[in-house]
Amino acid sequence: MPFDAPSRTPSRARAMPRAIALWLLAVAGMVWAMVAIGGATRLTGSGLSIMEWAPLSGALPPLSAAEWDRLYQLYRGIPQYALVNQGFGIEGFKQIFWLEWIHRFWGRLIGLAYALPLAWFWLRGRIPAGLKPRLLGLLVLGGLQGAVGWFMVASGFEADRTAVSPYRLVMHLGLALLLFAALTWTGLALLRPRPAVAEPAFGGLRRQVKAAAWLLVGAMLAGGFVAGNRAGLDYNTFPLMAGRLVPEGYWGLQPGWTNLTTNIATVQFNHRLLATLAGLAALGAAFAAWRRLPPGFARSACLGLGAAVLLQYGLGVATLLAMVPVWLGTLHQACAVLVLGMALLALNGLRGPERRH
Repeated sequence: MPFDAPSRTPSRARAMPRAIALWLLAVAGMVWAMVAIGGATRLTGSGLSIMEWAPLSGALPPLSAAEWDRLYQLYRGIPQYALVNQGFGIEGFKQIFWLEWIHRFWGRLIGLAYALPLAWFWLRGRIPAGLKPRLLGLLVLGGLQGAVGWFMVASGFEADRTAVSPYRLVMHLGLALLLFAALTWTGLALLRPRPAVAEPAFGGLRRQVKAAAWLLVGAMLAGGFVAGNRAGLDYNTFPLMAGRLVPEGYWGLQPGWTNLTTNIATVQFNHRLLATLAGLAALGAAFAAWRRLPPGFARSACLGLGAAVLLQYGLGVATLLAMVPVWLGTLHQACAVLVLGMALLALNGLRGPERRH
């Protein structure tokens, strides 16, 4: 059952729901930045530059010429160097190394920003009743995300590979979105307890927003397969793909299910389709909120969702037509998290009163 803010009773007087909510939302913001940095890391081909997983010692960058040379020699042994970056020298290696190091260092900062306040709130007895299991679960999820990140990177060291596995990339992206959503939802539930009285207009609209939210998540994961297969470098026209609505060879691979994950024509078409359906659903919900809801948090959140979807769709088309420049691709990935955040705000604003059992 989703966590909701507890009622304020004397027995919970020492709890600090607002402070905990702001802390969780701040960590969610750090995860948002992490997704953007990860997008830039992938687009620049920097993700394979560090071939060691050293959670503690890796927090420090190379501090000597010998250490730089050692890491460079490791990198020269993987296919990406031989097939993509051969001969670019240690200065070229340093350029891709620093972005991946920042990506991992930011992940360590997120871990500290979560674990240290959690310990403080816990030891001082400031956590509301019923919230401790959720907070521990988020801690485990964050640790799992780090392990999956290395699992993804390690796939890029395999023979004849110059990038990571699309499957592992989508797994890593999906966990990041899940972590962001769980942090944001828990923080919002603490800041905005459920209303005491049901709003009749909320029921149907909440179902609309929920449908839009699931379509948005589907479009984001489909976008992960586009990124993993570098499918954005093909079919750089819109709305048609090589002059066709459904591209030729849409179901050309065998077995059939592999088209959904490795066929460039299929993964790009599916991303376009899901993004369009999600955009229409979100805009429909925003229009319904504008027509049916009085001014307030729920109405503003639904309108914000519609605006965020329009921005993201425009960025997606621009990224495709420009053949995925790094800055635009990174912005498109970062805006996807904004859209997810707006969907969560809208769902939070449309909640009904707590069910009594």
